[in-house]
Amino acid sequence: MPNARNWRAFALQPHRHETFKLSRDPLFVEKVRDVVGLYLNSPDRALVLCVDEKPQITARAPTAPVLPMRPGQVERHTHDYVRHGTTDLFAALNAATGRIIGECRSQHTSEDFRSFLDTIDQAVPADLDVHIILDNYAAHKTSIVHRWLATRPRYHLHFTPTSASWLNLVEGWFALLPRRQLRRGAFRSTHDLEQAIRRYVEATNADPKPFVWTKSADRILESVKRFCQRTSASNHSHVPFQGLWARVVVSGFGRSWRLEGRRAWQETERSRRRLIKL
Repeated sequence: MPNARNWRAFALQPHRHETFKLSRDPLFVEKVRDVVGLYLNSPDRALVLCVDEKPQITARAPTAPVLPMRPGQVERHTHDYVRHGTTDLFAALNAATGRIIGECRSQHTSEDFRSFLDTIDQAVPADLDVHIILDNYAAHKTSIVHRWLATRPRYHLHFTPTSASWLNLVEGWFALLPRRQLRRGAFRSTHDLEQAIRRYVEATNADPKPFVWTKSADRILESVKRFCQRTSASNHSHVPFQGLWARVVVSGFGRSWRLEGRRAWQETERSRRRLIKL
């Protein structure tokens, strides 16, 4: 197996692949420093809440009863299932304590988000400032939300960079929800699904364990810089961008774009392939 030996020698794993997404937010550096600063150095007499929605959670049930685990056989489910509707979960994670404020709704419009802000306002102490970390979803920036904030000056919004929801700690809790509560469930109505979600929220709050952020903003930006340098030096540094082809050029902690016409890039690519054949 010469190929296998070569793969091991060069630490190559062709059977594996990962995905990536680089933010194009022009304020990427500033937003990373802002959000990470709240995690590592929270303001005095203030709460830091990580807020987001988990939309379209499906209530589904298998087409046959589950076969339970027994000696020599794992638990078995049918490969197909029947959908029974969806629900949207709004959640706010207290970054310091790990406690959750959760609410299920049939939609996730700006009115629903404003109503969830009312729920938060009733649940947090009235004498503390509230710093809310959230993403750039359009429902978070509508006039109805701006009016709500204008009458409550103790609330401060901090937006993560675009395509960087990994900076929001509540995403970690969202990842645990299906794994620990929903994946093996059989929900024949959205009511059953919402009851299961509420039970998990109650279980989390009964024994809260906060997610501890350890990586500084400088270390994050250095990692992004190294990745951009590796990508820029590869043969895959041309990516489609607004009908043209853009070449990634690393500049400090960010990236600038040098646009090249599609025809020019295609000519360059054909020349490169001819040289390879020679």
